[in-house]
Amino acid sequence: MLDQKTIEVVKNTVPVLQEKGVEITTHFYKIMFENNPEVKAMFDISKQESGAQPMALAMTVLAAAQNIDRLETLLPAVQKIGARHVELNVKPEHYSIVGQNLLQALKDVLGDGATEEVMEAWGKAYNIIADIFINVEKDIYTSK
Repeated sequence: MLDQKTIEVVKNTVPVLQEKGVEITTHFYKIMFENNPEVKAMFDISKQESGAQPMALAMTVLAAAQNIDRLETLLPAVQKIGARHVELNVKPEHYSIVGQNLLQALKDVLGDGATEEVMEAWGKAYNIIADIFINVEKDIYTSK
């Protein structure tokens, strides 16, 4: 799991995620669709346009940051999201695309606040969270 310093750094980003979370996730989708147009078909464009998808992701990222030291509390939400991912045929390799673009969006929006320490901590946190999703989704695919 994550070391204590990483946990502290991620938790310290909670206020900025509360303030700029939707800005980060809106920017994330924009750059991900530009950088990786092949994944765009996996997303409901009407939810992009209405802002529902960026809001949902912002709330998920915020919940992950708030609970980074007890991610097991997020398992019911992960299972629900994972079931939707399986319907859309999300595969483990998609998580690296999301991770690269999400970290870039975080860096772009936070500017000077995206210190090396913050980016490293979020990189580690994202990898742990992605692994949780991948494992939950693997179980769902296997049970089909």
